[in-house]
Amino acid sequence: MSWSEDNLHRWLAEQPWPQGLSGSRGHDAAVLPELGGRPVICADQCVEGTHFTPEVDRQAAGAKAVLRTLSDLAATAAVPSAVTLAVRAPASWSEEDLRQVILGARAAAVAHGAELVAGDLSQAPGPAGLSVSALGYLEGGGLPVGRDRALRGQAVVVTGPLGGSLASGRHLRPVPRLPEGRALVRAGATAMMDVSDGLALDLFRMARASGVAIEVEASAVPVHPDAERAAAVDGRPALAHAFHDGEDHELLACLPEEKLGTDGVAPWSRIGVVTEGSGLWISSPEGRSPWRPGEGGWIHGGAPRG
Repeated sequence: MSWSEDNLHRWLAEQPWPQGLSGSRGHDAAVLPELGGRPVICADQCVEGTHFTPEVDRQAAGAKAVLRTLSDLAATAAVPSAVTLAVRAPASWSEEDLRQVILGARAAAVAHGAELVAGDLSQAPGPAGLSVSALGYLEGGGLPVGRDRALRGQAVVVTGPLGGSLASGRHLRPVPRLPEGRALVRAGATAMMDVSDGLALDLFRMARASGVAIEVEASAVPVHPDAERAAAVDGRPALAHAFHDGEDHELLACLPEEKLGTDGVAPWSRIGVVTEGSGLWISSPEGRSPWRPGEGGWIHGGAPRG
């Protein structure tokens, strides 16, 4: 069993083509119309054995690769416009495998207002890899949000419940919080990022980048029902799943306290506050303690330094 790049090119030429192209159909580089604001670009990967298992449905793998990249656009309050997909697959994959990956990626992009406009195919041994670049734009002016812009005295909010995404399979179906990201910026958010590697680790990274401390009230962290189900299976507290599991792709944001309850922010959970100092601190009935790097979350290549 193997696949042919030429056969896939012929198949792609028969597919509906993106309506937003200004350049040629099937060219290696896609020429797009002018965007509606300042360009925003990001890239992400899905690697077989790390982000999806070998038996996962190929459409689901392609969709996840796009959705997790669009989540990065959401964390900048961008409007998505286009994505590209580069696939590295072994000879053991079939042409149908590749078709399903592409169809899944395209459907995920279209569902969120973007188009799959270009890509690349490569046959190589080892696990498959799906690399997606996403292009969007920022509406209006002003300084863009970033993980390095949390300010002392701001509230810390999260857009949804956390934990248990891997055990439930929800990690294959992330929902990029694109409208929520734009609403948070309209409400005054200055710092934002998505929860991909675990709530605690990502809060720690935001605090470190901003040169502040973030204090979280453990009882305020919204716990996903998937975390409760995972806890019933493995015996770990559901809250531990919420703090450390990752791949929730909810948004973390820091904004003025007085802006809570405006422009759609009210339904989201206030979980803490930005303070002087450094690192992440967790408050509970047992007291206030620092979260230490290496206590949880997903890190490629080892624990972060403080």
